[in-house]
Parts: sequence; C-alpha cells; structure tokens
Amino acid sequence: MLAEQYDYVIGGDPDRDTVDLAVLDATSAGFRAHLTQTADAAGYAQMVTWAQRQAPGARVWALEGTGNYGAGLASFLAEAGEDVVEIDRVKRARRGGKNDQIDAVRAAREALSREVQVNPRQRGLREAMRVVLTTRHAVLVSRTKAINELKALIVTAPEHLRSGLRGCPLATQLARIEHLHANAASTLEHRMTILALRSVAARISFLTDQVAELDPQLALLVHAHPAGQALLDEPGVGPIVAAQLLIS
Repeated sequence: MLAEQYDYVIGGDPDRDTVDLAVLDATSAGFRAHLTQTADAAGYAQMVTWAQRQAPGARVWALEGTGNYGAGLASFLAEAGEDVVEIDRVKRARRGGKNDQIDAVRAAREALSREVQVNPRQRGLREAMRVVLTTRHAVLVSRTKAINELKALIVTAPEHLRSGLRGCPLATQLARIEHLHANAASTLEHRMTILALRSVAARISFLTDQVAELDPQLALLVHAHPAGQALLDEPGVGPIVAAQLLIS
C-alpha cells in the first residue's frame, strides 16, 4: 500500500494543454493543495517545485493517461527522480461537466486504495514501435479506402476506359492508368474520369511506398528488442505480429 511507503500522494489529471494536480496526505487521504499548470516543460518544472513545497516528505505521483496526455509529464518526473504510478481512466458517475480538480483528487485516492500499483509504460524502443505500428495501420486503412475508390471509378468509367482496366491486377491497373492521357478533343466526362483515376492511382502508389518504408524500420525495432528474436522464431510470427505483442 502506498500509505506504508509515502507521506503524500499527488494525483494528476492531464489534459491536452493543462495538468491538474492534487496533494493528499497518504495516511488520512486528506486534501492538502491543488494546482493547475501548463502541460509543457516549463509547467512540469513548476509542478516539481510546487510539489517540493506542498509534499516535502516521501511522495509519489499518481497520473492518469501516461500513454496519452500524461506521457510528457510522466517522462519528466522519471528523469527528475520522482516516483510515478499509473492510474487508468476511472468511470465518472457524477452529472454535469468535467471537474479536473476532482479528477486529480480521485486519481490520488484511487492509487491509495490499490494494493498493487502499475508503473507507467516504458517509452523509448517500445514507444518507437507503437508509433510506427500505429502509423502503418493508418496508412493501410487509407490505402484500402483508396483502392475501393479506384474500383468504384473503374466500374462507372466510360466503356473505352473501363475495358482496359476491368479484371486486371491492381499493379497492372496502376501502370495503365499512369499512361492514360486525354486530348483537347476528348469529352468532358472522359477528361475528368482520367483526372480522377490518375489522382486516386497516385494516392495508392504513394501509400504503398509508405508501407514499404515503414516495414523495414519496424523489423529493425523488433530485432533491437531483447525479446524480439525469440518471438520471430515462433511459427507464424513476423515483425508486425511481434511488434504488436511487444507493445501490448
């Protein structure tokens, strides 16, 4: 229990631009002080100075959202030698708008009530894998959407354009679309259809290149992890699956 190890618990409710903090006495859970500060390097430094005044004994920070809005503060505190535990976002049963001061107090009391604490997730290599994997997923979603858009354009294209594209593999379609050109004598529909086909095909090619750029980087990150090679040695586990396992 935190009350057996610390004199004070500082609950934190980080938002995008600000962080609300509340100091509680670890023994009585009594409220001592509240602070709202900007979520940036200068603000983090002022939070530590404030904590040294308001919680001068052994203290621990209980932060919500250490993988999101609280990530910067959690990293700053760790570098400053402060103890930090992670608090999941708790369900709010009250009516009315969000009250950040109450949420900061709630985070501290939630930490005090737990027998087992959770340390903030490590950044560095793990965070690098998460960023690349998340970006890769977003690129694939956009690429799939673009491919579906291209197929719809081909279905409704004039027959003299559709006949050369229908039923072909995607790579063939992209190559043929790249060489499509309209002249001044072409109809308005013909010119605009080619314009649309070339635009969507270029987007697909760009997104495909992005995936090809991200995949080798993800593989390097997995190999750099101490447990990466062991995962890759498992049947059916490649860099994508291994990366997901390592960050989950």
